[in-house]
Amino acid sequence: MNESKKAAKMNEVSLFRLYLLMALYLFIVVGLAIVRWPDVIQLVFYQEKPYELMEGVVICMLASFSVLLILGLPYPLQMIPLLLWELVWKSIWLISVALPLWTAGQMDEATWAMAYACLFVLIVPFCIPWRYVFANYVKKRGDRWR
Repeated sequence: MNESKKAAKMNEVSLFRLYLLMALYLFIVVGLAIVRWPDVIQLVFYQEKPYELMEGVVICMLASFSVLLILGLPYPLQMIPLLLWELVWKSIWLISVALPLWTAGQMDEATWAMAYACLFVLIVPFCIPWRYVFANYVKKRGDRWR
């Protein structure tokens, strides 16, 4: 098989995998719309006292994440970097924060809640078309700098 056919095969993503990606985007968007957008609305319109700094940052970041993931519905492959970001940050947090606390028996209720929420990331690797990611983000040459 020549190189162009091999590259084309690496870029092919099955219709099932595209639908799986779109379903994942929709799942996250709906979940964040239910859980986080009420916080945003309260933050903007009804806030009586200010949120803690990091609580406000998290609310705003997750709301913006959900808005960007809406673009994953018509453009599932182009929005894969958002899923990779989600997978990486949650994996880092689980390994570097939750795991040491868990092994030391020092998990409090808030940390358990965050760990539980982060464990939803376990479905992401099953939805990502890894052959496509490898071909387009690892193997493919980057854009020129000059």
